[in-house]
Amino acid sequence: MSSTPNETGKGVLYATGAFFIWGLFPLYWKPLHAVPALQILCHRIVWSAVFVAIVLLVQRNWRWLGDSLRDGARLRVFALSSLLLSFNWLIYIWAVNENRVVEASLGYFINPLVNVLLGRLFLGERLTRTQGIAIGLATLGVAWLTLSVGTLPWVALSLAATFGVYGLLRKKAPLPSLEGLALETFLMLPLALAALLWFAVRGDGAFGQLGLATDALLMGAGVVTAIPLLLFASGARRLKLATVGLIQYLGPTIQLLLGVWLYHEPFGSSRAIGFGLIWAALALYSGHGLLGYLKARRAAAA
Repeated sequence: MSSTPNETGKGVLYATGAFFIWGLFPLYWKPLHAVPALQILCHRIVWSAVFVAIVLLVQRNWRWLGDSLRDGARLRVFALSSLLLSFNWLIYIWAVNENRVVEASLGYFINPLVNVLLGRLFLGERLTRTQGIAIGLATLGVAWLTLSVGTLPWVALSLAATFGVYGLLRKKAPLPSLEGLALETFLMLPLALAALLWFAVRGDGAFGQLGLATDALLMGAGVVTAIPLLLFASGARRLKLATVGLIQYLGPTIQLLLGVWLYHEPFGSSRAIGFGLIWAALALYSGHGLLGYLKARRAAAA
């Protein structure tokens, strides 16, 4: 990974672009509110597979696919990761169109802390005292939201858990971003196509029934899925993990603002307290990581 100022600047630009697009995702899925979330998911899988296949054809980048199909262990891991990613997409799309953007944003705020916890439980990574306090604060925030609202924020917890375990699985069978997305969508493609065919035969398929604008948005789901992933991969290769960790909060922050200001979802004092505890946890976690990065950099310079 290059550390030149020019490459670092590009990395910040690419990573910021990726999280900015992810933050704007509610604006894309909201106009599709008349389409059931499961159908949107199936179209997202199908058109993502089409888009990445075109990119791979242009790049003439297919050798990895044969190796992956012959690797049983990798296939099993990616089959499970593709299921988790599909569940994550389904829950998020459903939440946006059920006016739960604020709760969905909470899931991506707590996701970094879930990653730390999963690393401790499954990878044997040791928690620092600061990380432990951060996870404790986030747990208090979730508990407060549960008690004040009367229900567990299952949308947020499901999004954080599915994406956290997805990342854990991808550590076990790593592939670059484009190739990983391609394998995941190719594995889910038969199921998605079968489901769309079933919807069409039953007479309640949305494609071709709700106008050209809806059809265009469904087809464009593949592009809007792949582009931020490719931007993120390009940015992550050029940046330190601590830098990416700070930029990643841009996405859920934009989603939260859209939920409160554009879609007028409730955000009273009870939610503010719960979110405040989680933001305090994130500030502690990010500040600790940033200080560690700066100390390591000073030590390397010395």
